[in-house]
Amino acid sequence: MNSLQKSKKPRLKKAYIEITNVCNLQCDFCPKTKRAPKFLTVPEFEHVIEEVSPYTNYIYLHIMGEPLLHENLKDFIEIAGKKNIKVNLTTNGTLLSPEKEYLLNLSALRQINISLHSFEANEHNLTLHDYVKSVMGFIKKATEQSDILCSVRLWNMDFGDLKGANSLNREIIQLIESELEIKESLEEKLCKEHSCKVGHNVYFNMAQKFEWPDVNRDMLQSEVFCYGLRDQIGILVDGTVVPCCLDSEGTINLGNIYKQNLDMILSSERAKMVYDGFSRRVAVEELCKRCGYATRF
Repeated sequence: MNSLQKSKKPRLKKAYIEITNVCNLQCDFCPKTKRAPKFLTVPEFEHVIEEVSPYTNYIYLHIMGEPLLHENLKDFIEIAGKKNIKVNLTTNGTLLSPEKEYLLNLSALRQINISLHSFEANEHNLTLHDYVKSVMGFIKKATEQSDILCSVRLWNMDFGDLKGANSLNREIIQLIESELEIKESLEEKLCKEHSCKVGHNVYFNMAQKFEWPDVNRDMLQSEVFCYGLRDQIGILVDGTVVPCCLDSEGTINLGNIYKQNLDMILSSERAKMVYDGFSRRVAVEELCKRCGYATRF
């Protein structure tokens, strides 16, 4: 009997909630989405939180889309806080302007992940210096005025034949050193560890570019382990529940959270087959056999 079959509800480390699938950028590493553009409503978000709150203490406002585009973001974080759920936010950082500093006063906001690799993958009206300076300015205020964790990401390193847009990495790192007044060489630390703490509640990590799963790609491998349904689930903006945050099109549709309760969805035959398969290191879903990220486990 696996944990999805037990009467006690499983405790997930996190649930990814897509509050919008609309983005203000067109990054080359992002698979984009063919789904209709949508923004979650407040009643919809309240329903989702009510369903996930027995399962986890942490949500991530991220799958597709840029969450800072949502006009109700502040309301969403406060709603989660009333259920004692901590919120982690992933953003490309281009919208971390002064009017977004209300985020620093939200006690439920635990962490902001900022994907600096978004800059090189797009055409901008602003300069790299202005972009990094704006992001670092927000981070400095966050560390001075709140307990929010800030994680700066450069997830664009080459991985085998997969090349990332990373020619600006050295310049980005130097700008971070300057803006945060870091005396030691970040580049040297990252070459050794790929992840490091660079200040109070500020972390920097680099990672290799990966290919998102795609059912139209040749199969990579069937022997796969994944934390989908074990540590995490994803909920798309239309309510579709998926095993993990990389199923950006809802290919592995386990059910809809607006039509079924989450307990029923996670107890479904399809969910149990996915979970039990990963327990045996077997990908039972065609999408999982074609996931470039899962090959790293």
